Amino acid sequence: MTKIKILVVDDNAQMRNLLRLTFSAYPQYIFLQAQSGQEAIDIIKAEHPTIIFLDIMMPGDIDGLDVCAFVKSAEEFKSSVVVLLSAKGQKQDIAAGMQAGADKYITKPFSPIALLDVVTEICAMQTQ
Repeated sequence: MTKIKILVVDDNAQMRNLLRLTFSAYPQYIFLQAQSGQEAIDIIKAEHPTIIFLDIMMPGDIDGLDVCAFVKSAEEFKSSVVVLLSAKGQKQDIAAGMQAGADKYITKPFSPIALLDVVTEICAMQTQ
């Protein structure tokens, strides 16, 4: 069975823990996590995750839009799917996320089950 690396980037420890618990119930997923944009970039370079769930608003100089743009501008990470998770749900916020290269934009709050559905959908698309 091919393992799917899932990186969750969020400065909220409770959010990361909720998603870790959600994905850890499935042996086909390798769960990775980061709490800042810089940490996310370091993990992306080292691990090449298949799917990146990325919060937009994070502390530090690098926010989620910056991380998304980094992933989508680097040839070696082009196959990574970026799903932005944000409390910012206005049209201009979603447009900015898509302009940064996001493959999908989900507003908070969301159901962890909905994220499992997204992962299933992405994996199905990648095996076609």
